[in-house]
Amino acid sequence: MLRAPELLLPAGSLAKMHAAFDFGADAVYAGQPRYSLRVRNNEFSRPEALAQGIEQAHARGKLFFVASNIFAHNSKLKTYLRDMEPVIAMKPDALIMADPGLIMMVRDQWPDMPIHLSVQANAVNWADVKFWQRMGLTRVILSRELSLDEIEEIRQQCPEMELEVFVHGALCIAYSGRCLLSGYFNHRDPNQGTCTNSCRWDYKVMNAGEDASGDLARIPVESISLNYRQALDEANASFSAMGDMQRHPLADRPYMIEEAERPGQLMPILEDEHGTYIMNSKDLRAVEHVERLVRIGVDSLKIEGRTKSLYYAARTAQVYRAAIDDAVAGRPFNMDLLGQLQGLANRGYTDGFYQRHHTQDHQNYMAGASELHRSQYVGDVQGVRDGWAEVDVKNRFAVGDQLEVLHPTGNTLVRVEQIQSLDGAPMDAAPGSGHRVRIALDQRFDKALLARML
Repeated sequence: MLRAPELLLPAGSLAKMHAAFDFGADAVYAGQPRYSLRVRNNEFSRPEALAQGIEQAHARGKLFFVASNIFAHNSKLKTYLRDMEPVIAMKPDALIMADPGLIMMVRDQWPDMPIHLSVQANAVNWADVKFWQRMGLTRVILSRELSLDEIEEIRQQCPEMELEVFVHGALCIAYSGRCLLSGYFNHRDPNQGTCTNSCRWDYKVMNAGEDASGDLARIPVESISLNYRQALDEANASFSAMGDMQRHPLADRPYMIEEAERPGQLMPILEDEHGTYIMNSKDLRAVEHVERLVRIGVDSLKIEGRTKSLYYAARTAQVYRAAIDDAVAGRPFNMDLLGQLQGLANRGYTDGFYQRHHTQDHQNYMAGASELHRSQYVGDVQGVRDGWAEVDVKNRFAVGDQLEVLHPTGNTLVRVEQIQSLDGAPMDAAPGSGHRVRIALDQRFDKALLARML
């Protein structure tokens, strides 16, 4: 019988942690703000919250990992061991780390503390994994840039090492955590937890050519005489094929981009068959590959998104739990799971590098903002009394709308027949975030999440 891998969810807050557990997660991870890649929207910046999270996870028989995965500059080395001491005392199940120097310091100070190698370390081959195994680490989180076949080879070469892979969430447009855009524009280092997601911004593309000095400059398209075809052919020879789609002739011209909030700051870009790297990556969704990953013997399937909503934690946990359970039981993949994930705000989905793709499958050239395709998160049920549920509204919904009620016991569809204010006055619609209303709902759906079907 196949062994079920751990389902690992992000925890940006205690509420999100419990939602992840309620809907099927086995473990969660949270970050120390000073030493992880998530400074913003992180409830665990308070030590008491981190202690509560670890204690409450353990009380439920679940695991809690702490991310301490920056590559530290000298200034942070001075305070690292001092700041880590109370965290180690809280007894997390493992630290997620990337910096070899910090790993060395932790191994020297707390030799029994389990350490998982972060995806930030970009482990892409089995020799890499064996090296970290010799260093005493208990798990390696493999790079997102690996194919399923490469993961399987690493599993075969390293049968005694725990392996973890990402299956859902945002993708960087560089090797994980190595993008320089945010640091270039705003002096906020992505690897220090302060990324401004510059790859999502609105850029304009304009024609460019080579000036007298040999640099790219904005010039009228009719004056471009530089032949980039030969240069691109030579560059493309160093990349593996990414599908058989024919490239558009305009893709071989040089261009310059201008970010919407920085008029006049023109930056050269070149496009090859992989796309324009500085643009917006689609989001990772690999639920259709869970069965293969289970057969390979991956130990943990990880979802990204510590700054995402409570609804995101619940929905992804529920969907990937179902996919894992189906795979272990030998049931065929349920295509409806793809539709359920379409209900989450996303920038379009890709399964990343797990398989080879046509050119358009990696990049979203149309928009940087997330879009809703199937449903929209509209509220949290705070409690149910006498057949009326009090709802903390997140987005507008109205009488006549069909809502999906998400609950750990199962989901159901209901039609909104009535909406009341908290003092009982009838309403045509729940106005939006910041309001509380009542709707008719069964007692069994206490603490459910609500999504409006689009």
